Amino acid sequence: FAVNTPILEQTNQILHIVFLFLPFLWAMGVLPPLDALFLWGMEQLLEFGLGGSPMSSNTKLLVMFLISAGTAIASYFIPSTLGVILFMTGFGFILSLNLSEIGFAFKHTMSSHLASGNSKNMHRGLRIQFGWREFIFYVTVLTFALIEASLLHQFAGFSSFSTASPQAIASYVLILLLTIMWILREIQRVYLFGIFRNPFYPKDVRTVTVFMEKQRRLMKVGVVRRILLTLVSPFAMIAFLSLDRSLQNLHSVSVCIGFTRIYRMIWQNTENALLDIVVVSVAQMLVLSPDLWWNRNLDTGMRLLLVGILRDRLLQFASKLQFAIAILLTSWTEKKQRRKSTATLITLNVVFFPILLVFITISALLSSPLLPLFTLPVFMIGFPRPVRSWPGPVGAAACVCSDTVYYQQMVPSLTVALQSALAAGSLGLSLPGSHYLCRFQDRLMWILVLEKGFTYCGVNIKGLELQETSCHAAEAHRVDEIFGMAFEHQHTKILSPNHHFGHILTPCTVLPVRLYSDARNVLSGIIDSHDNLKHLKDDFIKVMVWMLVQYCYKKSKTQESPGSISKNKKGLFPETQHSGEIERSQPPREEDSFSVDTVEDWTDESDIFDLEPSGRMKSKKELGHIGTTPKVHLSIPGSVETQTLPEISPEDKLYKAVMLGLPAADKGKQQEALPQVEFSCSYSELLSIPEEWRTAPVPSSKVNEMRQRFPEEWYHFILSRLDFFHLKEKPSNLLEDLLKDKALKDLYIHGVLSCSFGLFGLDDTVPAPSHVFRAYTGGIPWSVGLDWLTSKPELFQLALKAFRYTFKLMVDKASLGPVENFKELVNYLEEYENDWYIGLVSDYEWQQAVLQEKPYLFSLGHDPNMGIYTGRVLTLQELLVQVGKLNDEAVRGQWANLSWELLYATNDDEERYSIQAHPVLLRNLTVQAADPPLGYPVYSSELLHLPLL
Repeated sequence: FAVNTPILEQTNQILHIVFLFLPFLWAMGVLPPLDALFLWGMEQLLEFGLGGSPMSSNTKLLVMFLISAGTAIASYFIPSTLGVILFMTGFGFILSLNLSEIGFAFKHTMSSHLASGNSKNMHRGLRIQFGWREFIFYVTVLTFALIEASLLHQFAGFSSFSTASPQAIASYVLILLLTIMWILREIQRVYLFGIFRNPFYPKDVRTVTVFMEKQRRLMKVGVVRRILLTLVSPFAMIAFLSLDRSLQNLHSVSVCIGFTRIYRMIWQNTENALLDIVVVSVAQMLVLSPDLWWNRNLDTGMRLLLVGILRDRLLQFASKLQFAIAILLTSWTEKKQRRKSTATLITLNVVFFPILLVFITISALLSSPLLPLFTLPVFMIGFPRPVRSWPGPVGAAACVCSDTVYYQQMVPSLTVALQSALAAGSLGLSLPGSHYLCRFQDRLMWILVLEKGFTYCGVNIKGLELQETSCHAAEAHRVDEIFGMAFEHQHTKILSPNHHFGHILTPCTVLPVRLYSDARNVLSGIIDSHDNLKHLKDDFIKVMVWMLVQYCYKKSKTQESPGSISKNKKGLFPETQHSGEIERSQPPREEDSFSVDTVEDWTDESDIFDLEPSGRMKSKKELGHIGTTPKVHLSIPGSVETQTLPEISPEDKLYKAVMLGLPAADKGKQQEALPQVEFSCSYSELLSIPEEWRTAPVPSSKVNEMRQRFPEEWYHFILSRLDFFHLKEKPSNLLEDLLKDKALKDLYIHGVLSCSFGLFGLDDTVPAPSHVFRAYTGGIPWSVGLDWLTSKPELFQLALKAFRYTFKLMVDKASLGPVENFKELVNYLEEYENDWYIGLVSDYEWQQAVLQEKPYLFSLGHDPNMGIYTGRVLTLQELLVQVGKLNDEAVRGQWANLSWELLYATNDDEERYSIQAHPVLLRNLTVQAADPPLGYPVYSSELLHLPLL
């Protein structure tokens, strides 16, 4: 061991120098953690050494890496050249497919044969992603690929490369294919090469119908390009590779690695593989000398590997250089980025520009992000990391809020549009790690491509919070400015220049997506109009009558005949009727009322704030085992009725005992039974209002007044529209008998009056706008009528719904004109019932209506600062969403602002910090350290596999 070896001595000296700088590199964040280094190394080997693609999860990455490495090793031991070619071609195609989805579909296919019902239904849903059509297509393509590779290699694969050789002819075909596909891709984008406005792109992109008509030519171009990319190019590349003489050299490590990689890459990443083969073939045509190092020491597979690595690093170098220049320029041109030290920093960057180029080169070689320190033009090298820059699973966490539901609704439609755009090539060259930004009104979607293979692409879609701050609004304004210049500005020249060339956001195209458009209007002059408010009560009576009739009519469909009403009545409101019978049949016992005799139940050991004395509680516990008949419990007058309560703290006892603001109720008074209603028509019981809805404490004078105001013609018109088709036997004069039944009409008069009494009170004054708003939101001040109404939850919801319909009717009448007849009024109400959700944004039903895709939604709001009332209308329609591609290095550069340790924080922190890496930089082309651009993600989808067939 004492032998001096020059190589070991030199290595020892180099390591001493390297180790000296390790603490400094670790402190500056250049050294990666072991987990990040391990994942980055596997990803680089899988992509550039084995021809695979970055994966969406660590597990898939590890499994795919092991399978791909095993394939390359196995090819070394195959004895025949034909077997090697067939093995590489077959496994290259199979490994480029979406194996996880295929395995998932196969699993459910097998379960559907073993089980029935749900499994079969699941399999039918999965056939959209992978079914017999896809299976037959893949088997056919694989069969033809194997036949082509074997025949060409067997009969034409022994000639050396020359200008007239079969391999050279295949090279000419590949060069032509690359040129055509490149032109067809660029012609579908709004800007040619990102510099000039495309004259073939539609100029009018404001309406979907006009845009789609003009887009048909470009859609045909996309179909042609998809065929060339999916079928023609891979078979042409197989022809080129199968004719290569390098495959005659068996048991060569370089041949096994190089050709295993390229035979897979022609399916996994067809566009880059085509570019690499064209570069190698052109180099072979230009340099035919066999003595050159390129031809003598390297076979075709290793040449393609070196060209692939060189291509990737050069593209990264160009992207990093563009990012660095953008940071330098905007640090001076943007006022909010300009600091006192900016001029000094720019001067230092210019003076030490060669050192900056060295930093950019090292960053590109390591495929690590370029870090602008504190968003200043001071650049450092971040540590290498995989494409999926966060450690958690895809879509695991997001800052869920009220805005999330809008992204949940639009993502399925956006996914379909993305699928078509990616397949056609209108989004440019999409690779794993590509980022896109979608914009519509106040919504922003961030799309990240995580993995890609033959006829599929895996993406993650994040929805960013809506712009609530001035900072976020300014950043979003820059997005609108860039997209507006590209899609909405009227370009007079044929090749208009891109005024935002060099910006990290490059507009690509617009996508038709089914989503909600958001319109907000100020209701000044409508809600505060005396004439509108004056008619509000009358309209509410009409709407309430319609609402009650519809409710009772729908309820009657469960009853076959009037004779079955008595049987079904018990099942309609079992709890309410049961309690009502108890109240009428059992008068309150004297021992249950508060009197002097009951004081003996309170002992010195009792807590004065207990809801019941201890002695009575013990006796009730004993009696509870004897009888099960419910008992009316009456508490101290003025206190709140409670049910069985859990353990109560002393503070809660004090709070519950001292209840202020509520009137005392006479609990000892027996509730009188309601008189039996006698209908003149036996079928009137089908439309009878529930009995407990007739107990409102309304004076008889108000009943008479309501009888005069009751819209009898409207009531008759509504009844005349009922068909009663659900009745098996009905008389011919059924509607006439119902119209003549005064008892039925009196029930509706009393029911409408009860609801009006709860919402408006007994006064005849015109309601104020503030009262209308509070009634709409359900925040009416306490009153006796409201207390009774809220004790009937179902009736209260009907009344609240009727009031909201009335308010929407008032807005429509003010905007569109008065209602001319009853038929038009019914059309309004039926449209509200079927196509609208009228409520509050904070309602749970609002979110459900969005997810169920109700055509329209309406909400009333109030701005206390400005003192105005606003109406918000959401309309579901197919609209155009603008899409632009982001500079990938800007994304990865901003990721370097955060340490890997922060990314390994809690799930909530993960998504919160991950948006710091958002590439937008839309206002200043930099990211504020404390305030992430455009907001945090409020929605994050799972991994979406988009089929590109």
